[in-house]
Formats: sequence, C-alpha cells, structure tokens
Amino acid sequence: MFGRATNSSPRVILTILSLGGISYALLQSLVVPALPQIQQSLNVSESAVGWMLTAFLLSASITTPILGRLGDMYGKDRLLMIVLVALAVGTLVSAIATSLPVMLFGRVIQGAGAGVFPLAFSIVRDEFPQQRVPGALGLISSLLGIGAGAGVVLAGIITQQLSYHWLFWFPLALIVLTAYLTWRYIPESPVKTPAQINYGAAALMTLGMSALLLGITETSTWGWGSPKTLGLLAIGAVIILLWIREELRSREPLVDMRMMGIRGVWTTNTAAFLIGVGMYSSFILLPEFVQSPASNGYGFGASVTVAGLYLLPATMAILIVGQMAGIIERRVGSRGALIGGTVFALACYVMLVADRSQPFEIYVAAGLLGIGIGLSFSAMANLIVENVRREQTGVATGMNAVTRTLGGAFGGQLAATLLASNLAANGIPNDSGFGLSFLMCLIALAAAFGFALYVPRRGAYTEPELVPLPEREGRAAERQAA
Repeated sequence: MFGRATNSSPRVILTILSLGGISYALLQSLVVPALPQIQQSLNVSESAVGWMLTAFLLSASITTPILGRLGDMYGKDRLLMIVLVALAVGTLVSAIATSLPVMLFGRVIQGAGAGVFPLAFSIVRDEFPQQRVPGALGLISSLLGIGAGAGVVLAGIITQQLSYHWLFWFPLALIVLTAYLTWRYIPESPVKTPAQINYGAAALMTLGMSALLLGITETSTWGWGSPKTLGLLAIGAVIILLWIREELRSREPLVDMRMMGIRGVWTTNTAAFLIGVGMYSSFILLPEFVQSPASNGYGFGASVTVAGLYLLPATMAILIVGQMAGIIERRVGSRGALIGGTVFALACYVMLVADRSQPFEIYVAAGLLGIGIGLSFSAMANLIVENVRREQTGVATGMNAVTRTLGGAFGGQLAATLLASNLAANGIPNDSGFGLSFLMCLIALAAAFGFALYVPRRGAYTEPELVPLPEREGRAAERQAA
C-alpha cells in the first residue's frame, strides 16, 4: 500500500497531474477577491497587499521555464515531487501568516508551483500512447482556466463563512495528497537530456523578467509615463536582449532561442501573450462590474459570492471543452481549435462592448469566454509539443506559460489604467471605463486571431524527430492494453 507502484495506467497518471494543476490554479486566483479582507486583517495599504499578486507572478514567471528545463535534464517525476513539496511549504506559510512579509514569503514559494504544468506536459508526452497525448494535454491545459474561474467563485464563499487563512488550508490538503500520489504512482522519466546549467543565462533571464514585470505591475501606482516605470521597462528590455544573445552563443542554452524562432512556436507564443491580455482581464473586470451598485448607472450590486457565480458559466464551459480536447484535436486540429477559441472569445467581448445592461448578457458572455479559453488553452499546449523535440517539451511549454502570464499582467494593468482614467464624481469607475477595457480586450483577441491564422498547418498529431526508445515503447504498449 505504501510502496511505489511499478506500472501506472494513463488514467491514474492523468488524474494525479490534474490534481496538481488544479491545486496551483486555485492558489493563483483564490486570493484575488479576498484582497480587501486580507488588507484589513493584516492592517496594510491597498498597494502593499497588491504585492501578494505581484510576488506570486514574479516567482511563477521566473521559475516556470527553469523548472521545465531542469525536468528535461534530470527527470520530470523528480522535479514534479520537488515542486509539489515547495508548493505545500509555501501554502502552509501563507496559511499561518499574520503579517505581510510572512505572507509574501509564502506567495513567492507558491509561485514556483507553476512548474507543475510544463512538467505535467512532459510526463504526458513521455508516458502516454501517442494518440492519447493531445487529449491529455488539452485537459491539463484547461485546468488553468478552470482554476481561475473556480477560485473566484469559491473565494467569496470561503471568506464570508471562514477567515482568509482557509483560502490556503483547503488547497494545502489537496497538494499534500497529490504529492503522495506523485511519489507512489508517477513513473521515473524515461527521457532525460543531461546538460550543464547555464547560470549566466538564468541570472539574465531572472533580472530581465523581474524588471519587466515590476514595471508593468506597478503602473497602477507609478503611472505608465513615470520615470520609474519607463526606466524599469527599458532596463528589462536591455537585459532580455543580453539574455537572448547569451542563449544564442551558448552550447547548452537554458532556453534554446532557435527553438523559440520556429514558426509554429513563436506564432503560438505571440497568440498566447495576446490571449493573456484579453482573457485574464475578464476575471478582474467582470466581478468588479457586477459588484458595482446599480445607482452608478451600471452594474447589479452583487455580493462577492454572487459576483463569483457570474463566472460559473465560464468555468463549466472550460471544464466541458477540456474533456473534449482529444475529440476536437482529431476533428479540427490544434490550429483550428486555437482559431475557434479566439473567435468565441471575440464574440464574448463584442457582446460586452455592445450591451452589458442585463445579467443574462454577462452570463452568456462568460459562457462564450469559457469556450474560448478551453479551446485556446488546450490548443496552445498541443501546438508547442507538435513543433519541438521531446527533450525540449518542458522548457518550451514553460516559456509558453510565461508569455501568457506576461500578457495577463500587461492586460490587467492596462485595464486598471483605463478604469482609473474614467472615474465618476464619487471616485468610482464609470461605465465608459469598463467599455474601453472590454474594447481593449476585444482588440487583443482580434490580433490573437490573426496570429492564430498564421500558425502553420499540420496533419495528424506526430512526434517530430522522435527517436524510438525500447523501454518507453514497452511501457506504452502495456498502458495502452490497460
């Protein structure tokens, strides 16, 4: 009962990886609606408590590609276990935190949990029969959207009935269970590519990403045109260019820039950035819009809990589409799914820009957005995997996650700026501010649609440059029979 299993079925592996993914996704979104309560409990300012999101975002963006690369080098099962233990420790720290510094320390550790996704994608590619890979990747990818929607829904219930500490205790129980199941059932990686870690490249990437993200996330406080914002963005851009040069000159790059230049990779990553701009903003804009009192001339005066329920159609749609990822991939391909996802998301924002005066319009728009997220998230993971070598899976999917995160940070801050620039006499954003924010999301999704069209066509799912591995083939045959 307590020993390691010798042969796990794909269904068991997929269930464990899904538990890990949903645990991280919940931690990413649960705290957003609870920030006012946490601010009051810790007796800090609004800008200070906002660092709970910034610290998490910085940590996730920096560690995701590094952990994906380390998984490719040393074994995905081993790195996944380390990531889950770190995620559990960070969650425990935040659960018992009674001061902001301790809370932020826990959030930084939690951010490393983003490595769950590139490691899970690599494990699926290594362990599953080829025809089952697209469906599994699509389901795991959809968990980010499911967690984002579910977190907003659950946060209102938890904070109204319990304290903010329980936003961390509940995910912690799930993480501990996942860590045990990972140790017991996730097999040792059959594909490893030993290499030296390029510490110089890692340092440059860390400094460049940190400067860019800090510059973006602090715009709500400093403003887009302030010297501090422009200075950080400029410094970040210069360091990123130095990082790219270092990677191109390295014999063993941390992130292979030639891989990043593959048409199927860079077009997908560009679409991911724009989708992040357009889609992540909605999980902030929609709850804020529906919570606004009707006396403002818009909004429905919803409570935090009810506001979360407005996103329930999106969560359900992502869940349903994620379950159908394999069928969709076989019917229209990953490129077709990405194009379809941007179309559904565009339809959502067309509705919100045109008219948002009735609750049912918000529900329908959320449902359309959920379909768009479910289709596009599953498609992007598959498109990356289709275009890179097996030993590049972890770092390639990690970089895709980073570009999506950067887009989300940029879109969220741009939306906040638009709201802050369109205030009513009482200091509350007016309806035109929300209209401009939704229009910004629409423009980003229209651009994403254009890049989705430029993604190269592929036939049926194939493994590029696949080198047959007898050990893997034998295990895959056993799992397929199972």
